[in-house]
Amino acid sequence: MGFEENRPHKPFYGFVMIYRYLRQRWLNRQTARTLQGLNKEQLRDIGLTCDDLSHWK
Repeated sequence: MGFEENRPHKPFYGFVMIYRYLRQRWLNRQTARTLQGLNKEQLRDIGLTCDDLSHWK
């Protein structure tokens, strides 16, 4: 077996996955903060209720 055969094809893929996970969590938190700033009328306009916001926490 040569050197090329033992090397992983994507050596930094684990770091990429961690970055994507943390970025998605950050985006979800940002969305939750934005939705919590809306009043009942604005939430109803986009088809949500105050109870739906508990799923974002």
